[in-house]
Amino acid sequence: MDARTEKVRELWEKRAGGYDTGSRLEPSSIRRTRRLLCGGARGRTLEVAVGTGINLEYYPPQVMLTGVDLSPAMLARAGERAEEQGRLVHLVEGDAQRLAFADQSFDTVLCALALCTIPDQGRALAEMHRVLVPGGRLLLVDHIEYTRFPFRLRERLRKHPRRLPRAVAEEVGFEVGHHDRLMMGMVERVVAHRPR
Repeated sequence: MDARTEKVRELWEKRAGGYDTGSRLEPSSIRRTRRLLCGGARGRTLEVAVGTGINLEYYPPQVMLTGVDLSPAMLARAGERAEEQGRLVHLVEGDAQRLAFADQSFDTVLCALALCTIPDQGRALAEMHRVLVPGGRLLLVDHIEYTRFPFRLRERLRKHPRRLPRAVAEEVGFEVGHHDRLMMGMVERVVAHRPR
C-alpha cells in the first residue's frame, strides 16, 4: 500500500465510529440516489468502499453481495449492520486500486460517494472494469464539487487533481449509458457498462 492510500485508510479508521451519525443528515436526494443505484444491481455485485454498509438495505434480496473497504473499522460496522438486517454479504478488507478478485467476477460494481477519496481514480476504475463481466454494469455516484468555480482553480494546484468520474470511466473502457448531476451540480451519477 502506498503512502497516499495508507493516509486515506488512517482517516477512515478514525471516522468509522461517528460515520453513521453524520450520514443521518444526508440530503434526501442522496438517499434516493442510493436506493435507485442499489436497486439497479443484478447478480454477483461488488460494492467498492462499502464503508459501514449504509447501502445494504437498498439492494434487491436476490443480489449476491460482496463489499470491499480499506478500513477494518468500517468493515466491522458493515458486518454488524448486515447481521442486524439479516443480509448475507461477503466483506473483504482491500484496496480499490488493487482488487483481490479474478477477472470478470461480478455482474455489477457499485461505488457510492467514495471515488473522490481514492488516491488514483483511474486505477480504481480500471480495476472495476477488470472484475466486471462483459456487459456488466457500473453504478457510480460521487462528489464533483471540485469541477465548479472557484474550487476547480484550487484543484489544479493539487499534486494529483481529481477528474470527472464519467470521463475517467470512459478512458478505462466503460461505455456510459446515463449520467446526470444533482445537488446544484455538485454530485454526479453515472450508469455505465463494460462493452461485450
